[in-house]
Amino acid sequence: MTVFARRARASADRIHPELSLVSYTLLGHLREVGGCRATDLAAHYSLDKSTVSRQVAALQRAGLIERRRDPEDHRVHVLHLTHAGTAILALVTRSRRGAFRERLTGWPEEDLTRFASYLRRYNATASAYETEGPEA
Repeated sequence: MTVFARRARASADRIHPELSLVSYTLLGHLREVGGCRATDLAAHYSLDKSTVSRQVAALQRAGLIERRRDPEDHRVHVLHLTHAGTAILALVTRSRRGAFRERLTGWPEEDLTRFASYLRRYNATASAYETEGPEA
């Protein structure tokens, strides 16, 4: 798992050296939910608000996200991807999928099916653990 995480961080650095893997994760979440508050990001990823604040500031400086007033509550700012943010996220996604495709070329269909099943199982368990705690 450590090697897997190192490779993920290294691939993020190669695609856009100024942004961390955490930044890419935040961009992906913003795309997935269609925008949210910084406090929502902190809560979702169990990160300190100051950590998210630094990441958000870096993403704004890079022109990848923007703050917009919430139309229902003008006191609240919602973070959204910019066109540049959407484009860099699409680039990352294509690059990662290509890398996985290369690494898995030659694997028998049965192994790929089992591997995908194990990943789904792991992710489901991890999600349950995050929302329900260790007893899940």
